[in-house]
Amino acid sequence: MRAGVLLIAAFMAGAAAAQVVNVLDDPAQSPAQTRRDLAAAQAQASQARARAENLERGAQQASAAADKAAREAAALAARIQEAEAQIVADEARIRIIEQQRKDLRAELAQRQKPLVELTGALQRLSRRPPLVALLRPGSLADSVHTRALLESMLPQVQRRTAALRSELARARALQEQAKVAEAALHGEIAALGTRRRDLGAMESRQRQAAREANGGASREAERALALGEKARDLGGLLDGLEQAAALRDRLAALPGPVLRPASGWTAGGQMAQEAAYAPSPSPTPTALPDFLLPVTGRLISGFGDASRGTAARGITLSVRPQAQAVAPSAGRIAFAGPFAGYGQIIIIDHPGGFTSLITGLDRISAQVGDNVVAGSPLGAAGGGQPQITLELRRDGKPVNPLDQLRR
Repeated sequence: MRAGVLLIAAFMAGAAAAQVVNVLDDPAQSPAQTRRDLAAAQAQASQARARAENLERGAQQASAAADKAAREAAALAARIQEAEAQIVADEARIRIIEQQRKDLRAELAQRQKPLVELTGALQRLSRRPPLVALLRPGSLADSVHTRALLESMLPQVQRRTAALRSELARARALQEQAKVAEAALHGEIAALGTRRRDLGAMESRQRQAAREANGGASREAERALALGEKARDLGGLLDGLEQAAALRDRLAALPGPVLRPASGWTAGGQMAQEAAYAPSPSPTPTALPDFLLPVTGRLISGFGDASRGTAARGITLSVRPQAQAVAPSAGRIAFAGPFAGYGQIIIIDHPGGFTSLITGLDRISAQVGDNVVAGSPLGAAGGGQPQITLELRRDGKPVNPLDQLRR
């Protein structure tokens, strides 16, 4: 019994001295929300892992150097997002364990008090010398009564101490689980740092190669930035870029020079026209293939939610500091740079008249004119409690990005 009480005291002292990661100190976080965060983070980590594996296989099979490099960068960005999601899952798991330990400490403290009082009284009775009991009047009868009382109470004491031993074993198991979760968290943080450095080096090499291969991209970037300075708001910037993209698509769709027919004049004096092969135009896509959210995080504002008196034209996610941002689908970078009140922003032209806008970034790594695949690295969020907003438009009209995920 005394050993059990000492174990309780040691557990209580050790728990008071335990250190918890600072990001977990959120008194407003409910246990139910923590479990939802854990499930969502595990799903995001699994999706990012599957995407990374698919991109890695695609990079191995790619024959063109540019395609191979793009897929390798996207695969590394997916690995970064996998690590970020796994860190969130580890933190949520630690928070759940700490809440269980807190509840167990309160329960043990409640059970400990009467047991300590009982064991203290039993110890005082056991230390009374027999000679003193014989000299005191009525002591013999009291001793017999006390012995009978002790014999009736011992089974109850044993039951209580057995339950406490079981709870203490559970407490030690929770402590071990917390150690394992914290070790996993530190491992994921280290892996995240390594992958970010690798991606930074890869992006630096790709930027150098792009500067050497294409001088026209800088002129296009200058035109995009000039348009951004003239635009009064994001809507105006998007409209201007969409008009430029539509003009570029129309010019690209113009037919090339017509070759002179191989046959000569017919007997009737008419030029014989050979039947030329005219490939049928590819249908306009109605959805974005392989669409994904640009960041891993928690959805805090949905499409159409009331925001500053107007309906939100996109979705907003709360993310970890320096969270990796990626292209939601394949396309072409139409704008990349700062915009007043929105931090660093990126606008991507996608097939089928789709345009995506990502705002709230702190750092961007993509350049105007870059062709990106789904998952290509675009940049990163800032510090503190960053929020990233994604807007999706089709033919100039806002659409719900989440609808693309459900297809």
